[in-house]
Amino acid sequence: MKTGTKQVKLHVKKNDTVVVIAGNDKGKTGKVLKVFPQKSRVIVEGVNIRKRHVRPTQAHPQGAIIEREFPIHSSNVKKS
Repeated sequence: MKTGTKQVKLHVKKNDTVVVIAGNDKGKTGKVLKVFPQKSRVIVEGVNIRKRHVRPTQAHPQGAIIEREFPIHSSNVKKS
């Protein structure tokens, strides 16, 4: 039995400019940085910012708290 992945097509692509139409960041505009078609999620520049704790590395010898964008559902954005 083959367990392949299903092709999923979203209404937005990487580098599209979108407007968030639902959620905490409603009304914000940004560029799509990454698309996850299997999960129907997208990462939009400047939207859904969360804080991450990172371990000490050469770049951050003390460790750090960095802010980065996290995915939101594709149904919450529309092309602008």
